[in-house]
Amino acid sequence: KAPLVIGHRGASAYLPEHTIEAYKLAIEQGADVIEPDIVVTKDGHLIARHENLLNDTTDVRDHPEFAHLYTTKMVDGQTVSGWFAEDFTLAEIKTLYARERIPTIRPESAEHNDQYRIATLEEVIALVNQVEADTGKKIAIAPETKHPTYFSYTGQYVDGSFIHVDTSRMLVEKLVELGFTEGNRVYIQSFDVLN
Repeated sequence: KAPLVIGHRGASAYLPEHTIEAYKLAIEQGADVIEPDIVVTKDGHLIARHENLLNDTTDVRDHPEFAHLYTTKMVDGQTVSGWFAEDFTLAEIKTLYARERIPTIRPESAEHNDQYRIATLEEVIALVNQVEADTGKKIAIAPETKHPTYFSYTGQYVDGSFIHVDTSRMLVEKLVELGFTEGNRVYIQSFDVLN
């Protein structure tokens, strides 16, 4: 049996990870599955990011209009300072450009910094549906909920109020809403236990 080829975060050695362009390239390179990590925005949209911290994966540092959102939080037992997805609306997230998270290891990808926007889960599913419509090939997705315990129980917004958002439930509800529920096309992942 042929192996299942998974485009982990897209074609992340070639283009900044978790962008539609990186997922599309992974599919063009032969991926059967694309793997978006999922976090949530302040206004409840699921977006594809390696983590909720935006410092190293976006150009947020270059946006003085968001300086007031810089903060320090405790995320899964680690003290982390920076800008966090849950403090931004989707409209604000869409003003940011994606950047390569580890440019010294992936210089080819880093050459494409500040060219692509951050993807939503809806856009990822629209991409795989479009690939199927155009080519007949069914692409699966393997969404991974990032920091679900943090979002549900311990995480706080920049103003100190608790987030209390169940991203695992949101993911399932969004998949149902979008009609993307075939068991052989969705592999939900989590490295947490409480969800």
